[in-house]
Amino acid sequence: MHWQTSRFQINLTCPKVMGIVNVTPDSFFDGGHHQSTQAALKYCERLILEGADILDIGGESSRPGAQPLDIHEELARVLPVVRSAVTLGVPISVDTYKPQVMQAVLDLGADIINDIRALRSLDKASGISAAQIIANHGQCGVCLMHMHKDPQTMQTQPMQGDVVSQVISFLERAALDLQGLGVKKTRIVLDPGIGFGKTVEQNFALLSRQSELLHAGYPLLVGWSRKSSLAGMTASDPLAADERLAPSLAAAVLSIERGAHIVRVHDVKETVQALRVRAKISLYKGST
Repeated sequence: MHWQTSRFQINLTCPKVMGIVNVTPDSFFDGGHHQSTQAALKYCERLILEGADILDIGGESSRPGAQPLDIHEELARVLPVVRSAVTLGVPISVDTYKPQVMQAVLDLGADIINDIRALRSLDKASGISAAQIIANHGQCGVCLMHMHKDPQTMQTQPMQGDVVSQVISFLERAALDLQGLGVKKTRIVLDPGIGFGKTVEQNFALLSRQSELLHAGYPLLVGWSRKSSLAGMTASDPLAADERLAPSLAAAVLSIERGAHIVRVHDVKETVQALRVRAKISLYKGST
């Protein structure tokens, strides 16, 4: 299985690690750490050295309660980083839901659009939808994520009922609608949206039943890294975001074990090491 992107055909027969590069002051874990262009680019280079297969650059926080960002501010944060990051030799993904930002970063050579709204946004000024931006490009990769409501309301009004069947139905429809615009299936990856409008129990149900998400035949990207559903892993006080490395690694490995093709993470070095242990073990399956 391969993922076709602007410049790369990514081989997904082996799991891939997507390193998170937040060019934001307010992301829940690393907000403000890489806010300047220079700091963000140094961090990109570090993640590649640590083993990142893909870099995911984002200029707007999607943490619960985050307010929408002015498009001009998002462009000012993201474009200088993308302009240089595309020279680093790895696929560059941009985490945005705004059609105007998508077009701008694709014009700079970005390989992937990673959209928490699954291409449902419309640029009111031009009348062009996010889905049409992707269709017009002809080759870029896209990740369609499931999100219930929006960052302002998603955790105060989480989903009801069987989360797995609802997520599958939504993502399959979004992928088919995109293919109806002429986008090849090989360009599409799906993300169940861990933490985006789901309860803790629903997030773990998505992990437990993750194999069901694969039945539609699309590669799966999963992002558990440092999320609040992992906070309750001790019997005493909940773990703060900077204390969630161990459960994040466990969730990443379990996601890959259950068929995920890409894990989106903050802790690239440690995730790569954990997945290498899994790969080493798999060499000895069936041996005595």
